[in-house]
Amino acid sequence: MAEMQPVSDPRVLRAIAHPVRTRILDELEASGPVRAADIARELGIPANQASFHLRQLAKYGLVEEAPEEARDKRDRVWKAAAGAGLTVNLTELSDAPGGRAAVNVFRTSKLAWMRHVVDRAFATGMPKGSGVFATSDHAIKLTDEEAHQLRQEIDDLVESWATRTRGRDPQRRTYLLLQLVQPYPETEPADEER
Repeated sequence: MAEMQPVSDPRVLRAIAHPVRTRILDELEASGPVRAADIARELGIPANQASFHLRQLAKYGLVEEAPEEARDKRDRVWKAAAGAGLTVNLTELSDAPGGRAAVNVFRTSKLAWMRHVVDRAFATGMPKGSGVFATSDHAIKLTDEEAHQLRQEIDDLVESWATRTRGRDPQRRTYLLLQLVQPYPETEPADEER
């Protein structure tokens, strides 16, 4: 398995905090190399907006052109620069110049997205044909080393599925798999006061 690329520059963190850019990176991960028109169609945005965001991602080294996928010299096809994805250590990035502000922007964006995802998963009356929605949570007794091992095994399983299904098959839609492996959260102070 390829190793994930660490994000060490707060400017890159700000770039991936943008929801459209995050979605573009997700689509590249799911589909492989794409054209701006593919992204525009998939995300329901204008092609010039897709091109702009792809150029911004390229500026920060997150995507690159894939000339081997192009039909001719004018055809611009993009691929993710980090084939195995990105890893973000918010603690380390906070200590970098400009890092604290970038981490705050990233956290705010990710938290809003996670709330949207969870709200969507628990929404009632999902439209017919809108796909498979499933949630699960498990409490497991683990050492920290076992937790790392479990996370790696899950990542390996997901990567094997991603590799097997990557491409622009019109029968497939992009699914989001949200994974959290963490020590069981403490009760929030607001919950204790009720």
